[in-house]
Amino acid sequence: MVSSDISTASPRKLEGKVAIITGGASGIGESTARLFVHHGAKVLIADVQDKLGQSLAMDLGPDLGPPEIVSFVHCNVTSDSDLENAVDTAVSRYGQLDIMYNNAGIGGNLDTTILNSDNADFKKVLEINLFGSFLGAKHAARVMIPARKGCILFTGSVAASISGDLSYAYKASKHAILGLNNNLTVELGKYGIRVNTISPYGVATPMVTSGMQMDKKAAEEFMSAAGNLRGAILEPEDVARAALYLASDDAKYVSGLNLIVDGGHNHNHPLFGATDSLAN
Repeated sequence: MVSSDISTASPRKLEGKVAIITGGASGIGESTARLFVHHGAKVLIADVQDKLGQSLAMDLGPDLGPPEIVSFVHCNVTSDSDLENAVDTAVSRYGQLDIMYNNAGIGGNLDTTILNSDNADFKKVLEINLFGSFLGAKHAARVMIPARKGCILFTGSVAASISGDLSYAYKASKHAILGLNNNLTVELGKYGIRVNTISPYGVATPMVTSGMQMDKKAAEEFMSAAGNLRGAILEPEDVARAALYLASDDAKYVSGLNLIVDGGHNHNHPLFGATDSLAN
């Protein structure tokens, strides 16, 4: 029998933890920063969007706790020195680093044909999405290995699990992140460091709506109609909740996971959908 006096208040799942979120000024990163702070974490927002990042840090401080629990640092994830500085800033300011969420990324040119794929765009997408994630993990490991604990997260994509009608650069970058995730899982496990990836379906973030040239509502309707799980829209907060789970002690023995948050889209073969439509 469950006692009736058990508190129904949600526990602060990240109390005492310190997190860096790259690309933390907007979209999935912003939602994750808000949720992490709400759950007791001290958060360093790392982004190239200085005004947005500074504004978010100021907004979160007064609303959710003392200003010193959340701060912003300019960080271009393709710069080794910028990521080195972000990690060193978190450690010097907050005394430790428990969570490194490598979330920064771009979609690049959305053309899905090999002949129209731009070489410079391909390199840029891989540099930000993949090399930036590699650098973030490398500098996080630099301080987590001596501490013999930590959690490294990546934002992947369902694009790594499906093929066709996808940008070659984007798919290649997100598929490679899974290889990075898996190798790090094996190497860093001996130091007590967990490594996981969150791979969402399309989310109507500012980056996505800009690339699709649609407003948020139109983009959500488009992706919902193309998705597998009807009656639900994937929002940045849903990805943030997945990150919260993987960063918290709820997932203390979860490592090497690619957590696909796509409503089952990667299992839905278009042929079956067509057959189903004919049957109806």
